[in-house]
Amino acid sequence: MALERLELLSEHGCFGGVQRFYKHFSVDEIGLPMRFALYLPPQALAGQQVPLLTYLAGLTCTEETATMKAGAQRVAAALGLALLFPDTSPRSTGLDGEDHHWDFGVGAGFYLDATEHPWAGHWRMESYLIQELIPGVAAEFGLDAQRLGITGHSMGGHGALTLALRHPGLFRSVSAFAPICAPTRCPWGHKAFLGYLGQDQSTWAAHDASALMAAQTAAPFPAGILIDQGLADKFLAEQLYPEAFEAACAQAGQPLTLRRHAGYDHGYYFISSFIEDHLRHHAQAL
Repeated sequence: MALERLELLSEHGCFGGVQRFYKHFSVDEIGLPMRFALYLPPQALAGQQVPLLTYLAGLTCTEETATMKAGAQRVAAALGLALLFPDTSPRSTGLDGEDHHWDFGVGAGFYLDATEHPWAGHWRMESYLIQELIPGVAAEFGLDAQRLGITGHSMGGHGALTLALRHPGLFRSVSAFAPICAPTRCPWGHKAFLGYLGQDQSTWAAHDASALMAAQTAAPFPAGILIDQGLADKFLAEQLYPEAFEAACAQAGQPLTLRRHAGYDHGYYFISSFIEDHLRHHAQAL
């Protein structure tokens, strides 16, 4: 499938590959212009069909945040991984209140399809990623659509885990940094789910990684899931609940490597410290 009105905004040579920033029009899902960043390693520039790893960023972030702060390109170049960095929500929708909260609306799409008015019209991040952006990028740039991985941070870690579990067989590998593991239990999740999905909490579990994993009858990722969590993360106790996902994986027989790191917080110094391990985790599976 083609990405409509694809426009290259900028490009930068990077570790033998190229870091690019794009804009396109999401015709089928968002109905608005959307931005993304794409790193193509030197192997892709030489004509090889390389795998694609999607990185989902957290609250308030854009397609630029991890591109500039995570330090992923050097290792991605060595491993031959293309990296896709989507934006975190639609923008400039004209909806009243879209930018009134830092943890809801703009910059806080939660990687789901909203069902509540007025968000349902444009806030369709799950369908946008799965049906439009990821396959569109793979086709447009000659990447291997059969070798897809997904990772993310915080809200994006929630997105990586839930999308991997909600679309079995699509992603070969999954990992996360400080993910929101049980949004049905935490303030961020309650705010987002109430606004996007409505008051019927029976619909919320379908977007909760711990609930989704607990419902599995067999390990969806036999080669394992990797999660890194900083113990100095100020959001750990109230918002993240990695222990809930850990228990769900144990129940489902899903191999999980959950690494807890003393002294590390929720920011990009933490992510950049362990991004190489995640890239190698995905490269091994892909």
